[in-house]
Amino acid sequence: MLSAFTARPIIELKPRDKSKIESILAYGNRVLVGLNTGSLRIYRVNETTEDDEQPARNGEQNGGDQPESQAPKVKPVDLLREEEKFSRRPVQQLAIIKEASILLSLSDSHVSVYDLQTYALQEKLERTKGATTFAVTSNIVKDPETGIPTIMSRLAVAVKRKIVLWTWQDMELTGDAAEITLVASVKSLTWATGTKIVAGMDPGFVMVNVENQEVQDIIKPGQLSEAGGTGGTRFGAVSSSGMGYMGMGSWVPKPLATRLQEGELLLAKDVNSLFIDADGNALDRRQVPWPSAPESLAYSYPYMLSLQPPAKGGLEVRNPDTLNLLQTIALPNANFLHVPQPNISLAHAGKGFLVGSDRCVWRMGAQDYESQIDELVVNGRFDEALSLLNMLEDTLLHDKEGRIREIMMLKAQALFELRKFREAMDLFTDAKAPPERVVALYPKSIAGDYSSTESVKDDESVVDEEETNGDKAVAENKEAPAPVQTIGRAMMGRLVGHQKVDSETASIRSSVKDTKDDAAETASIRGKTSETILPEKTLDGKDLKLAVHALQSYLAQCRVQIKRYIDIDGTLNEPLPQQSESQAEDYKPPFHHLIHTSAPLAQIDWAAELLKVARLVDTTLFRAYMLASPGLAGPLFRLPNFCEPEVVQEKLYETGRYADLIDFLHGKKLHREALELLAKFGKNESSKEGPETLQGPQRTVGYLQQLPPEMIDLILEFAEWPLRTDPKLGMEIFLADTENAETLPRHKVVDFLEKIDAKLAVKYLEHIIEELNDLTPEFHQKLVDLFLEKLRAHEFADDEEKARWRERLQEFLQTSTNYNTMRVFRQLPADDADYYEARAIVLSKMGNHKQALQIYVFDMKDYQKAEEYCNQTYLSMTQPAAPARSSSTAPATSPYDDEPSIYHVLLSLYLSPPHPHTSNWPPALDLLSRHGARLPANTTLDLVPPSLPVKDLESYFRGRIRGANSLMNEERIVARLRAVEKVEVEAAVLLGEEKVDAHGRHVPGGLNRRVVINEERHCAVCHKRFGGSAIRVYPDNSVVHSGCLRGSVGRKAAGWR
Repeated sequence: MLSAFTARPIIELKPRDKSKIESILAYGNRVLVGLNTGSLRIYRVNETTEDDEQPARNGEQNGGDQPESQAPKVKPVDLLREEEKFSRRPVQQLAIIKEASILLSLSDSHVSVYDLQTYALQEKLERTKGATTFAVTSNIVKDPETGIPTIMSRLAVAVKRKIVLWTWQDMELTGDAAEITLVASVKSLTWATGTKIVAGMDPGFVMVNVENQEVQDIIKPGQLSEAGGTGGTRFGAVSSSGMGYMGMGSWVPKPLATRLQEGELLLAKDVNSLFIDADGNALDRRQVPWPSAPESLAYSYPYMLSLQPPAKGGLEVRNPDTLNLLQTIALPNANFLHVPQPNISLAHAGKGFLVGSDRCVWRMGAQDYESQIDELVVNGRFDEALSLLNMLEDTLLHDKEGRIREIMMLKAQALFELRKFREAMDLFTDAKAPPERVVALYPKSIAGDYSSTESVKDDESVVDEEETNGDKAVAENKEAPAPVQTIGRAMMGRLVGHQKVDSETASIRSSVKDTKDDAAETASIRGKTSETILPEKTLDGKDLKLAVHALQSYLAQCRVQIKRYIDIDGTLNEPLPQQSESQAEDYKPPFHHLIHTSAPLAQIDWAAELLKVARLVDTTLFRAYMLASPGLAGPLFRLPNFCEPEVVQEKLYETGRYADLIDFLHGKKLHREALELLAKFGKNESSKEGPETLQGPQRTVGYLQQLPPEMIDLILEFAEWPLRTDPKLGMEIFLADTENAETLPRHKVVDFLEKIDAKLAVKYLEHIIEELNDLTPEFHQKLVDLFLEKLRAHEFADDEEKARWRERLQEFLQTSTNYNTMRVFRQLPADDADYYEARAIVLSKMGNHKQALQIYVFDMKDYQKAEEYCNQTYLSMTQPAAPARSSSTAPATSPYDDEPSIYHVLLSLYLSPPHPHTSNWPPALDLLSRHGARLPANTTLDLVPPSLPVKDLESYFRGRIRGANSLMNEERIVARLRAVEKVEVEAAVLLGEEKVDAHGRHVPGGLNRRVVINEERHCAVCHKRFGGSAIRVYPDNSVVHSGCLRGSVGRKAAGWR
């Protein structure tokens, strides 16, 4: 049970005093006691401490003689005075209106007004004759006209069926008393607000508005009226459908009511109860499980109080939220209680309430709220602790948010020990528990080094021994099974700086079943402690899988939160703001709730701690997946994650998930380990038989293709064995159409491939030059050198292969322009027929066309290739001036062009060859017949010997004449086309484009178009009207003065009108 209050008697009537206490009133440090003799005693309350109550013990501890003037024991109260003739009858009720400095007393069925200072009778309110009870309230009200706040006090007196009302504004009584008549005698009055009062009668409760005198029945929902209608009956009504109490001598229980927290009231009659709001509407809450009808009700922040009948003499303290019994205080023959009005003491100071009997008055001293919460937590009553925290104001507690969060985590831990894993994880999520604390609840197979299950097993014998001895420390040992969760009794849950828990915290409270008697309820409360101690057996088997499934959802949510603050490389997404030394002591980043540490805030490396938490979450989630849901582990480590590589490698290797292991190593950028594993399985060097997908170089090649160019050394190291095993497949590492392959350091790749096989280097160089258009001269020269080395080595399977390599060399020499021609020419043997054409191509690149043609004509004797060479050279020379055309359609040069062409060089070699070669007429005549138009007549005829018949030159002359005619005809045609174009331009200027207006009429254009000049139109240059001045019209119809024409040059026409 909770020890929230401690009863301390402050007033006890002496045995010889025959009077009885009828009423009490406390305000300030005064306590007024009304007796059955009509006397009024005024006491002063002294604030005492333990030191004041035990002076002798203090003196002994100081070890010396104390002065004789040592202060005596301080009494709880001092009797200041006694008004023996205060009233002729018992003083049944007392109240004050402090603002008016008056004391109200109910005695002899009248309400009397006394002076609060002298206790002299001021007035006996005759209209209250027959009064049974009264109620007082004071509130601050703003004047609707001026807005000035005033204190409005009201007195409501129950006189049989009437309620008589008096009002004081500030210190003065205003107006006459008002009367409100009800349906039955009023037994109790309770102010709900400053203008509404709840009246309790035998037929039930009503809400009375004292301003408009409106009376509203308080209806309990779900009840049917006696007439069978759908309307509800008044709560507490005594009717044929309710309890008649006919067997009790017509005794009817007194209607009770008390005001709870702001805007809520509790009504009670017998053991029935009803919660209502300030407007009299019933709230959907269960009844208070009283074992018997209470004698009186009260509310002392934040608890609900009910006093049992004097025969039982017990004060029950309940939580108004959960309605659970928290404490029972035995007070012999106590029959009434008094809580100071909220307007006299602060709400939280109302805990110093009074309980009275006929002979004694007890003052209830309360523990501080921190101690009360600690006691509830130690007893395992987490719901009650959370409810109490939510009801208390933030200023009354140190770190209220942190306490709520800590208790929620302790409750979740207790649920976990009860094998309610899903509920526990949901509560951990709501509490934003640090993952380290949650993970520690699991065995080492899941939590690794964070596991605390071993320490639990070691402590079981100690716990059992303490249970046998009945020590209260049982709860402490059982509440904290792990060192991570262990918290001392006095400091239970006082964690600093946790994120605020929102209003939804109330939703975590577990429902408590209604109990039929107090014993059963008390037993259930005590039983909660023993239920949350330790599991009956270690977490394994089916329970472990269920717990792991629940953990997966918790960790998945943690991963989402962590990704908001940290990147995969361990850096924060948003840098933490710079803090001064004083600010750093209190600064907490938004992710602080994920970190479990007791170090001072200023000394915490938040980024490093968050990275540690991220690693813990991902590694634990991986272990959880591997245990309960192996199929979900793959997506986890294929995506960016913070898993510890050692843990994942060991687990995946043990389970034979080699492909997943490689994916994980790739994601963690542990490429060397992954490639070593791939090489082991690809070469069948592993002791374990790997899957077929890992056998051979295919997977290694695919892996190397994904590596960035910065890792070229690693790529080349592990690319060797695929290249030697399957060169075609291995070359895909360097030839693939990917960005990584295209951006590899090409010098290193070429050197690496050349060491393995020159063919591979040639293939790579051809790829980067022809497909990637690499113009680096070094690569071009390297490719030529490799071709020549291959040809000189004569390592060919047959002549066809050799011919293919020679053709590849010649084609490259022809197309490339970035190799060193002089160097290549020196490398080509002059007397080897295999290199004749290559030498000719290099000479052509060097501009030595005559030497190149000599190779074609004299060495190769291939006249067709010589003619093709001339065609290509001629077209390349004429291409910059005109588009290239084929030899059959190329235009002939001018008949008067005396400059010799490449064809002239070839013709000279045919007709005037160097020694010892002789003239070769057949190819020469073929050349003249096909390309005569490109051979100038004066130079060509000089080469022809006089003995050659003119008939043999017929084709040459015909070609020349046709070429000349073609040029002349072309010029004529162009001249005629230009004349037609000129006519069209002139027509456009004179006539323009004829347009059709909106009415379908043809509008002339050009110089025949019309331009309207009206009074609103002005010159675009000088902005003056035209009048009768000469004007000029532009093609866009803009108009300027003739004199302004020069100034208008260069101006935009868009602004002209």
